[in-house]
Amino acid sequence: MCGAGAVLLSSLGSNSDLLKQDTKNLVEAKYYEKLPHRKIKCVLCPRECVIDDLETGYCGVRENYGGTYYTLVHSRPCSAHVDPIEKKPLFHFLPGTTAFSIATVGCNVLCKFCQNWEISQARPDQINNYDMPPEKIASYAKNNGCKSIAYTYTEPVIFYEYMYDCAVAGHRKNVKSVMISNGYIQAQPMRDLCKVLDAVKVDLKAYTKEFYKKLVAGRLQPVLDTLVLLKEEKMWTEIVYLVIPTMNDNPQELKRMCKWIVSELGPDVPIHFSRFYPVYRLKNLPPTPTKTLEMAYNIAQDAGIHYAYIGNVPGHDGESTFCPNCKKVVIRRIGYQIVENHVSQKGICFNCGSKIAGVW
Repeated sequence: MCGAGAVLLSSLGSNSDLLKQDTKNLVEAKYYEKLPHRKIKCVLCPRECVIDDLETGYCGVRENYGGTYYTLVHSRPCSAHVDPIEKKPLFHFLPGTTAFSIATVGCNVLCKFCQNWEISQARPDQINNYDMPPEKIASYAKNNGCKSIAYTYTEPVIFYEYMYDCAVAGHRKNVKSVMISNGYIQAQPMRDLCKVLDAVKVDLKAYTKEFYKKLVAGRLQPVLDTLVLLKEEKMWTEIVYLVIPTMNDNPQELKRMCKWIVSELGPDVPIHFSRFYPVYRLKNLPPTPTKTLEMAYNIAQDAGIHYAYIGNVPGHDGESTFCPNCKKVVIRRIGYQIVENHVSQKGICFNCGSKIAGVW
């Protein structure tokens, strides 16, 4: 899963060996509480893992070493690529630009449909990594013409400290930062992170507690809370909803979700309904029918959402952005490529002069 052309680092031994041998990457973790008997409690994500000495949290990349909590993946991404920003997908954030995309191993949930499970469910000693401190990430992005750094592929919450430091380094070089996340994070860490981020894409995996429990090994409410927090922080946010046949494609569920988005977040938050393909532990289901995606798209529009999209169906009209006022196409896309752009650099529709929500 590592990026083409990258230098592969030799795999290390156990996590404890890593702490002893690779001290240049030893960074104390943020957001934890010290407990008696050298235990700690992590308060970064809603799991709030209580961790014994020499043990790691659920994510597998944060270790308690003698009563101090460390991140094992700072400056050690396992994947690095230059991607179109539309691949994230972010359609209203600097469209047509590229993002330097990085990830480390690990995740704080376990989605049965994860497309990057080889690295999201791996541990630091199981994958070869790059040696890329934040300043190197920022320079690489700048030198390759990337307008942003994207923290993506796995769950960036688990490499929080690295993401934060890369975002700070990027801003020094006028490179923005975008977080591609499941939204499974506690309030204070997210608020602090908003100080250095420029956009967030959240995977809202379903709108039922049961789905999150059975297919994600997580909870719905913290994700909804994160979305509301992002609105409060005035962070540009887009939502992706992977539509899985028979699992989260119930029309009534979709209607309730879209109604919640409009009432709690506002009509200008884009939502991308993406096509599911069988993968990982959910290979028994077929790809999402296009008509199901179109149903979800229509439900979102009927609920008052201004920018609904259909994803993973290249060439579909649902990939394009329509002005909510004049209803004309302002950005036409085919896959990740923009073939028409009728939005000014100030976000104005050339056809009618209306404001198109986003970061332009």
